[in-house]
Amino acid sequence: MSATGTAHRLLRILVEHGVTDAVLSPGSRSAPVALALRAADAAGLLRLHVRVDEREAGFLALGLSRTSHRLVPVVTTSGTAVANLHPAMLEALHAGVGVLAVTADRPARLRGTGANQTTVQPGIFPGVRAVQAVGDVATLPADAPAHLNLELDEPLVEPGTDWTAGLVALPVAGHTRRIPDGPPLVLDPGPRTVVLAGDESGARARVLARDAGWPLLAEPTSGSRTGGALPTYRLLLGHEPLAGRVERVVSFGHPTLSRPVTRLLARADVDVVHVGTQATYPVPAGPRVTFTDEVAADGVADPAWLQEWTDADTRVQRGVDALLAAHPDSGLAVARVVAEALPPGGLLVVGASQPIRDLDVVARPWAVGERRYVVANRGLAGIDGTVSTAVGAALARDSSRALALMGDLTFLHGSNGLLVGPDEPRPDLTVVVVNDDGGAIFSTLEQGGPEHADAFERVFATPTGADLGALCAGYRVPHRRVEPAGLSDALASPVGGIEVVEVVLRRDDRRALDAALRSATAEALAED
Repeated sequence: MSATGTAHRLLRILVEHGVTDAVLSPGSRSAPVALALRAADAAGLLRLHVRVDEREAGFLALGLSRTSHRLVPVVTTSGTAVANLHPAMLEALHAGVGVLAVTADRPARLRGTGANQTTVQPGIFPGVRAVQAVGDVATLPADAPAHLNLELDEPLVEPGTDWTAGLVALPVAGHTRRIPDGPPLVLDPGPRTVVLAGDESGARARVLARDAGWPLLAEPTSGSRTGGALPTYRLLLGHEPLAGRVERVVSFGHPTLSRPVTRLLARADVDVVHVGTQATYPVPAGPRVTFTDEVAADGVADPAWLQEWTDADTRVQRGVDALLAAHPDSGLAVARVVAEALPPGGLLVVGASQPIRDLDVVARPWAVGERRYVVANRGLAGIDGTVSTAVGAALARDSSRALALMGDLTFLHGSNGLLVGPDEPRPDLTVVVVNDDGGAIFSTLEQGGPEHADAFERVFATPTGADLGALCAGYRVPHRRVEPAGLSDALASPVGGIEVVEVVLRRDDRRALDAALRSATAEALAED
């Protein structure tokens, strides 16, 4: 089949498969697919997003798919352009997101020669499903990535092609959770149990915890941080008299956010029931781990167990609130302000490093029925591509408000996500950048100890001294630099479109603040 014929068939299948958004990075070898997508966009069959940076294009597709729950293709030319999709494809693989890499290629006869922009592209994304034929795209799910490598021979473009003749967009629903084939695993409510809701758990974890009367420990991106979720669970898990009495964990989603959680799941004296597979379980499964598709409780637990956790959480919350009042210029305080600025129906995309952990400690549960959608790249928890992920997520979801929260290194790493052409769709999105000039998270880890002080700044903290305002001006993106005390007012008056609000903080006190959190927890739980 000719290059034009291949592109035309691909477009037909994408439109009939319910694809509503497509991302394109320009190139010569991918020309027929680019023309097909542009024609479909003009005809209103789908929405096209053009990006000059393939890495950011991949993460834009990731964000679009993450919140639309639909398959989103990202199209590149051949050679290094394909390799630049690798970070986003890895994140999509480990997070279960439907990104379809459509990579133009030279004919196979040119591999192994010195032909321009020619390398071995098939299999370039290990673990990602390889689509062998264009027709197979029609069978792809919306919750897993795939790779379609198109060997396109010249001539690449045939004049007079009517790309959209006879095409009609079909109303195909996005991905929904698979309904288990068999009955749920029914659990005795007797053992002292906690319900752990990891990334993308959905409401199932909250419902089970409510019905069984078990404590709910919910990460911010779980979708279960509503109702009776315990916001200080991470701090409580470090309190041995309480956490040490846990006999069983029922976990959902992909829980990877904190060491106390992974330590709990790795304990040899605790039974674990994980709704999922080893692919979403963060430690190697031992003999006391059971995987299942669905779970239910046969009755209600002793209310005294839940009351212990609820009382402890209330006391620790008071300690956290006092600490925030004493440190209003901290990353914790910034995370609290951002969480409180998000209205019902809002979207929040969070950077994978310190900000998501700060949010985990300070975000109070929202009321049931007033859920906010909180998203982070937790598949591999990298900081790359966060700006583009946020732009894509905001474009694909009809939210009451779209916010993003990230550190300065995360922002700088993905600053090309701000490179949006004048004719491209752009959302209303406020990006809050916590600028402490470096990697604050390392201050709280082993390498942040005094014995590594001589090496810390250069090889871990990595300050840049970058002028974020000048950077934003270069991209023609509105930028405001505010003090922590002015953040709430800044968020109350968005300027529209994509904007950056920079909050400058200290970093040299971050380790001490982390220690103060642990001390406040210990003091709160030591009360009579």
